[in-house]
Amino acid sequence: MLPEVVGFFFWEVFNAAAFLLAVHLLPFNNRIKTAILLLCVVEFANSVHYMQFNPVIAALIILSFIMVKKEKDHWATLLTIFGAFMKVYPIAGLAFFVFSKHKGKFIGWGLFWIVVCLCLPALISGPGFLLQSYRDWFDALSAKNLLNESLTSGQDWCVMGVVRRLTQNAALPNWPFLLGGAVVFGLPLLRFEQYRSLKFQLQVMCSVLLMVVIFSTGSEHPTFIIATAGAVIYIMMQPRPFTSFNIVFLILLIVITGLGPSDAFPHFMRDWMQSLAMKAWPCIAIWCKITYELLFKDFNTEQEPLGIDSTGEDTPGLTVAV
Repeated sequence: MLPEVVGFFFWEVFNAAAFLLAVHLLPFNNRIKTAILLLCVVEFANSVHYMQFNPVIAALIILSFIMVKKEKDHWATLLTIFGAFMKVYPIAGLAFFVFSKHKGKFIGWGLFWIVVCLCLPALISGPGFLLQSYRDWFDALSAKNLLNESLTSGQDWCVMGVVRRLTQNAALPNWPFLLGGAVVFGLPLLRFEQYRSLKFQLQVMCSVLLMVVIFSTGSEHPTFIIATAGAVIYIMMQPRPFTSFNIVFLILLIVITGLGPSDAFPHFMRDWMQSLAMKAWPCIAIWCKITYELLFKDFNTEQEPLGIDSTGEDTPGLTVAV
């Protein structure tokens, strides 16, 4: 309804506002929240320059986790289901079900929002057109997935795509990687005694943000704001976020993941990095580190970061020594 220039402007303001709100509600102090936002600036720019929706997708996943922690399962499930009907990635927020203190309500509200989100568009378009639209969406995604799985595309920047490019085997199937990733992600959720640790739960959230990107054949340059948010939050929630090891990862995130496919590098280097899907490498490495810690680290022996208390109200943020 607005001229394109005005519409695009407000579209990006909405992207920024959603991402700012999600980071603002994280249980950290303002210095850490500011650092998270600054370290995500390059990837945020990558996404908004493509007019994409990915900052909102990252915000929906973060906010669904926060709403579960605040025991507001009706909002958590709404954000998850509403997001999934627009772009599939937020469906991963269902993993936060394990942290819900009201699992029956979580399931009930989830089913309710599925029905609502399915029916509301039908009031405008009619049920026939709506169902046909979803069938067409599924067919389009299936066709797009086949196009993505090549050795030269600007997508498929994920675990499977990296292996396809390194082996020069475009026919490599996705399912072993997806199955392996799901198993590795799910195993830490069996460590029920770790659920008492807020840091463990936050790290699961970071793993979700990374996983939806690095295991998607649709991952491309503007998608990585989602994964970068998870990687940066993980680093900044550490007691000492600026160790030599973490600084190396932050540099790789900014230079390789953020600037790698951009004009910051000459054309021949961009082609070389694209041919190896190098944009995904730092995010894959950080996800592996997160997963290793989720599998083997005892979070209950660490000093618990100050965050969301048992009542669901915000308490003073996590203090990190720099």
